[in-house]
Amino acid sequence: MTERPTGPDLTPTFVNAKAERVKQVRALAGRSARSKTGRFLVEGPQAVREAVRFAPTRVRDLYLTEDAATRYSEIVADAQAAELYVHIGTPQVLEAMSPDAQGVVAVLDNAGVSLDDVLGAATPPRLIMVLSNVRDPGNAGTAIRVADAAGADAVVLAGESVDPANPKVVRASAGSLFHLPVVRSLPLDDALVALAGAGLQIVAADGSGTSELGDGDAGTEFLAKPTAWVFGNEAWGLREDELSLADAVVSLPIYGKAESLNLATAASVCLYASARAQRR
Repeated sequence: MTERPTGPDLTPTFVNAKAERVKQVRALAGRSARSKTGRFLVEGPQAVREAVRFAPTRVRDLYLTEDAATRYSEIVADAQAAELYVHIGTPQVLEAMSPDAQGVVAVLDNAGVSLDDVLGAATPPRLIMVLSNVRDPGNAGTAIRVADAAGADAVVLAGESVDPANPKVVRASAGSLFHLPVVRSLPLDDALVALAGAGLQIVAADGSGTSELGDGDAGTEFLAKPTAWVFGNEAWGLREDELSLADAVVSLPIYGKAESLNLATAASVCLYASARAQRR
């Protein structure tokens, strides 16, 4: 039999699914409530676990059902160690807060990380992913996960890109949102000027590139340099004016019959190529 975690009483104290607190939590699924409160919603055990472990100072409240608190006792233990508020609610309350949460929900303060914070870090960044006008939350979240896995120092969402605190972005990132800085909503040209000023080469990934990744001018020596990779909108890629801001435009070779690669796959190939070259 699974043992109940020691610590807080697991008797539900939130029992009214129509309570004002429940409505406030549920409202954070919308951008207007996030903007007004400066907080956002994190749903599900994986994302909440990473938030509690890697961003505990940003966690305002943690909500679990009794069953979830038992099943995911490590989340409760980490929350206790960080002296976070742990609230036990009925399944109906947690369902009203989020139907996708598997009985685990957290409310976090938005980080408000700036590009100056990233560029002013004690260790200068060597690998950054920039997303320009990437609007699909699933794509953005998966790309953030890719950047985390490749050891990138930050992600920049520029132009009309999706809000990184969108619940679908948070879920798709699988907790990576709490592992590295994510800078939001800078104009692309301003972001690239700042990145270039910090010594990073600006490399756009686009099918129009005259150099193929890993060959000739885009070979290992090139990839080993501090780099900001720029990826465009899912439907139309990077515009001509955006491409003109890059030091180099690199294409990915297609050896089979596929027309193209999706955003996350292209980002994986590019970032891992740079990560491997930088570690040699």
